Amino acid sequence: MPHRPRKRFGQHFLHDPAVIDRILAAFRPHPGDTIVEIGPGRGALTLPLLARVPVLHVVELDRDLAAQLPALAAGRGELIVHQADALTFDFAALAAGGKLRLIGNLPYNISTPLLFHLLAQAHAIADMLFMLQKEVAERLAAPPGDAAYGRLSVMVQWHCAVERLFDVGPGAFQPPPKVHSSVVRLRPRPAPVAGIDADRLGELVQAAFAQRRKTLRNSLRTLVDAAAFARAGIDPARRPEELTLEEFARLSAEATSSESRARR
Repeated sequence: MPHRPRKRFGQHFLHDPAVIDRILAAFRPHPGDTIVEIGPGRGALTLPLLARVPVLHVVELDRDLAAQLPALAAGRGELIVHQADALTFDFAALAAGGKLRLIGNLPYNISTPLLFHLLAQAHAIADMLFMLQKEVAERLAAPPGDAAYGRLSVMVQWHCAVERLFDVGPGAFQPPPKVHSSVVRLRPRPAPVAGIDADRLGELVQAAFAQRRKTLRNSLRTLVDAAAFARAGIDPARRPEELTLEEFARLSAEATSSESRARR
């Protein structure tokens, strides 16, 4: 009996063969890759992936789907099923010092917190290819000044190169979602910029966009003093959506420097 989609898990199962082929062509799996599929569902991507690699890891929260996948994959390769919540799953431990390649049709209701969970483990990830709600994909790739530019844009672009590949209509899924989707590629950057504390940068960006209609002087008054704004060369009358990644990083570094001076 086919698995009925569960609303609480945000399940919309991909079934369009043309879209599946296009995703796999963009992902380009190789036999030596350590690949993890997040949210395999009914196996629409899982089975063609197993035709290309000898071993595949999948992370599936739904116990019923996780139990069905081994039988679906029988005789196609080694499928290692992790029945777990991707929001708490330790991907870095699975990498075992190497690099993972991640792929998946992400549940729309957890995509943003899941992306932040993965960014914290970006050192263990080679690349990610995800199907996301189109609106989220637009936010990921948005440049400064764009209406979609915000905390998600800054933090994901700080950690990764972002590439929007193509859009997918609701008819490619069962049941069809009420929104369009996009496929995006994220490639973690080789190393963090020296002198920039990622946690401090994240705190500053979150505070700035929590009150995005306010000036930076007002939204960051507890984090950045006037001297730090001056050293960074940033007018505190500007608004957060106007700042580039580099300006946010410079402001974060100068704010940290001000704290260090105050402690002396």
